[in-house]
Amino acid sequence: MTQESVELLIPFESLVKSITKLRMKDKFRLWELLDEEMAHAEEKIWEKDPIVQAEIQEARNAYQVGDYVTIDEYIAQRRRKN
Repeated sequence: MTQESVELLIPFESLVKSITKLRMKDKFRLWELLDEEMAHAEEKIWEKDPIVQAEIQEARNAYQVGDYVTIDEYIAQRRRKN
């Protein structure tokens, strides 16, 4: 059996009202879905941002020449400071 998709246009206020009536478990599930969607959208924006791309390249260059601290080294440094 093939699945058909249907696009619905739901007024925002109706959507908000519906969300307020959800069980807490379903609200958390919706929250997780929205968070994931927003993260993907942010990543797409970052991929196109020349400043972010320059920072990524700078970090890669530093890593290649060994200019970095491992997490274990960082933790040890923090402990020594405290």
